[in-house]
Amino acid sequence: MSSKGEHHHHTVPLSVLLKRESSANEKIDSPELVHALFNQSKKGEDFTFVKTECQRVMADGGVTTFSVFGLFDGHNGSAAAIYAKENLLNNVLAAIPTDLNRDDWVAALPRAMVAGFVKTDKDFQEIARKSGTTVTFVIVEGWVVSVASVGDSRCILEPAEGGVYYLSADHRLEINEEERDRVKASGGEVGRLNTGGGTEIGPLRCWPGGLCLSRSIGDLNVGQYIVPVPYVKQVKLSSAGGRLIISSDGVWDAISAEEALDCCRGLPPELSAEHIVKEAVGKKGIRDDTTCIVVDILPSEKPAASVPPPKKQGKRMLKSMFKRKSSDSSSNIEKEYAEPDLLEELFEEGSAMLSERLYTKYPLCNMFKLFMCAVCQVEVKPGEGVSIHAGTANCGKLRPWDGPFLCASCQEKKDAMEGKRDRHSSD
Repeated sequence: MSSKGEHHHHTVPLSVLLKRESSANEKIDSPELVHALFNQSKKGEDFTFVKTECQRVMADGGVTTFSVFGLFDGHNGSAAAIYAKENLLNNVLAAIPTDLNRDDWVAALPRAMVAGFVKTDKDFQEIARKSGTTVTFVIVEGWVVSVASVGDSRCILEPAEGGVYYLSADHRLEINEEERDRVKASGGEVGRLNTGGGTEIGPLRCWPGGLCLSRSIGDLNVGQYIVPVPYVKQVKLSSAGGRLIISSDGVWDAISAEEALDCCRGLPPELSAEHIVKEAVGKKGIRDDTTCIVVDILPSEKPAASVPPPKKQGKRMLKSMFKRKSSDSSSNIEKEYAEPDLLEELFEEGSAMLSERLYTKYPLCNMFKLFMCAVCQVEVKPGEGVSIHAGTANCGKLRPWDGPFLCASCQEKKDAMEGKRDRHSSD
């Protein structure tokens, strides 16, 4: 923090630092990722996906790498979890235009993650599998961490500077009033299990089906209002790095985020993942599949080791470290020469409406092909595609040719998710 005494140290505005970084990208080392996972199984319905150092050719011919970590907690069978594990990454990458530079590729990720989740769900439901899965899907590109999630598995972040940040949302009906309202508005019923005589037990569930989640991939037997549209959060770490913990609800039902971090502090990822699972199982027993992935994002010049114990920060400091990015903030920071945030939030959106999640404004709109279905990426002939805004409140303000567009099949899927049509009523 800047001192208030006689000697003032003028800090460089964050916007200036980012411009310097962009112009000298090749001089900045990418972080080193060290990861490990541990699992104790009861039902055999937790699945993980790890793929590190994936290579991508950029527009200028250069090559950059990214890493992917996924956790799929299945229910009512493992089919949906296995299908999502095998297909989700390809569907996300297929929704990103080719030949983008590094910054544009990262900027296109949030929309591509939404499209990839919806396509995976749509394709899985076409083969009429009636199981479902939660998904927590993490892509690390440089110092940028992008997380997309449906269900109640979670991803937390502890940056090297300290603090705990939730990078996923909990879509349990019991705790998410907004999701309860959405499910009811789309035609679902929400209530507890009735044992007769007016006695209700257990968590809030969606009926028919009795699922206690409002978002997942699969779950065709419950209803289309259980949507696959993910909450997406994207942050940029400082060059000091940090630690990610991705765990299924078997962990979070037993211990808090702080307890998970404290029980493995100072340990490398391999021991940390094991300690977290055993800490959770030790408290409540092995009631469910319990899985944990630990990822340390480290400065490349440092040896592979755990994130050093952070100093405790006050709530005011944490809030200032993680404030929402706004259009006016950069100019104000430059004027005031305030100390830059240690952790920058690049993107956050959790709406279940595809018209809000797939719509992009300039300059992102120029990245995506106009006559291509925004979900399944099939070519849509002029006049055949349906605008993503059809039937929305903004429809009257937009022209018939305003994209993005959906093919007929994906438009039907969108209507079903919004309660306008039961896509598999005949089944």
